[in-house]
Amino acid sequence: MHPADFDPMTDLPDPSASLAMGDIVRIGEHRATATQDAIACEQAVALEYNGIAHVALLASPLHIPELALGFSYTEGIIQSPADVLDLDVEATADGLVVRLRIVNARLHALKLRRRSLAGSTSCGLCGVQSLAQIRRDLPPLTPPDQPWTIRAIAAALDQLRQRQPLHNLTGATHAAAWAEPDGRLAWTYEDVGRHNALDKLIGRLLREPVDRGRGFVVISSRASFEMVQKAQAAGIRALVAVSAPTTLAVRLAQEAPMMLAGFARDGRCTLYSRPDYLDGSRT
Repeated sequence: MHPADFDPMTDLPDPSASLAMGDIVRIGEHRATATQDAIACEQAVALEYNGIAHVALLASPLHIPELALGFSYTEGIIQSPADVLDLDVEATADGLVVRLRIVNARLHALKLRRRSLAGSTSCGLCGVQSLAQIRRDLPPLTPPDQPWTIRAIAAALDQLRQRQPLHNLTGATHAAAWAEPDGRLAWTYEDVGRHNALDKLIGRLLREPVDRGRGFVVISSRASFEMVQKAQAAGIRALVAVSAPTTLAVRLAQEAPMMLAGFARDGRCTLYSRPDYLDGSRT
């Protein structure tokens, strides 16, 4: 299946596809109650490129084509969706296997990269042999056409809480969403891994006629270095996190340059880079 042909599931799927019911015992002050509760599914997802096994992720078994496309792009394996000639997902006894067929030039680049790594993991950082390999050489981001507003950020976060059916049922997933300049959420993706949720969203953005310099991304997790780097690789100018950023994330956002906001909740946020990209007085 060519990636341009796959029919992505709605960004608000039936959550039952990624959860299971398990027997639990709830303990209170005076009683114990046996019942059942929803538990988020976590499944191994192996990515193969032209028959070469490259990485195994632990992810929610939803939106797997988007995950494979977004991961391949943000990790620099492909440079555009056109580099993927074919993409197939196979269910096995051990999990899901995604077989991607990529153009020869990108396969050659992947082989060169593999020789420089001691190993590969879902985080994209473990196994590197030097600190220089952590930071990818990415082009600087251009400023947005116009500043965003705190009202738009607040609107996006209000919607984000309502667009996480898996989290509402299990409490075990993260979300990443694309917000239009006015704060309206276009797509939201959930996953047990915060990196996976962002990769799924980026995989969707790659297939949509979206100006990634106008909108912004909101995430339900903390903002780590990897999250900022993935956003920069996708040309995203603003990353808004519900929780805190790390020092490396702040440094990378400042150098990108990208607006990085943390502790975004209740109509407020803390800006760690490019405060000039946010016009709090605009309505």
